[in-house]
Amino acid sequence: MDSSETVIFGRSYLGGKPVRVEIAGGIIKSVQETTEVKASEYLIAPGLTDLQVNGYAGYDLNTDPLVPATVREISIRLWSEGVTTFFPTIITNSRENILRYAGAIAEACQLYPEAAEAVGGIHLEGPFISPDDGARGAHPAEHVRPPDWDLFCEWQEACGGMIRIITLSPEWPGAADFIRSASESGVIVAIGHTAATPEQIREAVAAGATLSTHLGNGSHQMLPRHRNYIWEQLAADELYATIIADGFHLPDALMKVFMRAKPDRMILVSDATGLTGMPPGDYNTHIGGAVTLTQAGKLHMRGNPDMLAGSGKSLIHCVDTLASKGLTTLAEALNMAGRIPYKVAGLPGEAVLSCGGVADLVMIREGIDGLKVVRTIKAGETVFRTE
Repeated sequence: MDSSETVIFGRSYLGGKPVRVEIAGGIIKSVQETTEVKASEYLIAPGLTDLQVNGYAGYDLNTDPLVPATVREISIRLWSEGVTTFFPTIITNSRENILRYAGAIAEACQLYPEAAEAVGGIHLEGPFISPDDGARGAHPAEHVRPPDWDLFCEWQEACGGMIRIITLSPEWPGAADFIRSASESGVIVAIGHTAATPEQIREAVAAGATLSTHLGNGSHQMLPRHRNYIWEQLAADELYATIIADGFHLPDALMKVFMRAKPDRMILVSDATGLTGMPPGDYNTHIGGAVTLTQAGKLHMRGNPDMLAGSGKSLIHCVDTLASKGLTTLAEALNMAGRIPYKVAGLPGEAVLSCGGVADLVMIREGIDGLKVVRTIKAGETVFRTE
């Protein structure tokens, strides 16, 4: 890491004016407009915060055994994508595997400074989700189970309290009590992979749920036109919602509607898998089996392009997708991937490009081939640089 430089130049992602950014002690000391020529080339924005990462560049967080070095490698490689904070995501699995995976992530943060800096907490996606086909997604049915507070506390103890987000379905009896206990303990409760009724969604929100996980995905193919869990979550002003804007998971019109319903409460996640960042081709995975990663980055079941097998794109690509399609401004998309998730995750300080903001920053080149990360700064230190 390079901590010698304390001043950077670029264009503010908010309005595009050339600025001089001074950093000291991991905090932004000042942001001033400048006439420096070298400030005209790259955009400067808060570093990206990805609340849902299952793996990256050949490294998978849900493969047994999970070793701490895997978490370190993902941390380092995500810096090249502008991600300064991420939440390793453990999906539905056996009691024993979740116990080991959570422990391995915690151990990685003890062993490796890179992981300690990059990991914002663990996202436990399941196993307290819907057993229904469609709503369950690719989660293994044999490990789906109702919410169990004692079991959750066992997992939380194994990782020293690092589980910061849990995705569940409030359709289970007793779910509201679990949500209340989790929320009171400081865990962010997200609704996802659900077959819950509108009444159960409202009960979950009243109990303390504050987030929707990849809204519009992990759902049934057919839903009632009026009374369904997507409308109900959109109508709940208390809920923030995450979406996967990789160009494949959701159609443009649906994303546009979602963002209009929650203009200040939308969050981008990559839902990246171990195949994100890998060359196109056919692969065999432990979840999903035989899959194909296309040249365009679409990850689908082999021989069935209509059935997705996870995400093959990073968070900066999701930002680019929204901005290039005109669904948001670039600044709005960057906020959905940076400032807003950082705030919702309850991380220390503020991810803002202004005096007092945390010095987690990304410098981006705009070009005809899309957005490219050229430099990533974590806590005031350069952790990735291309030029």
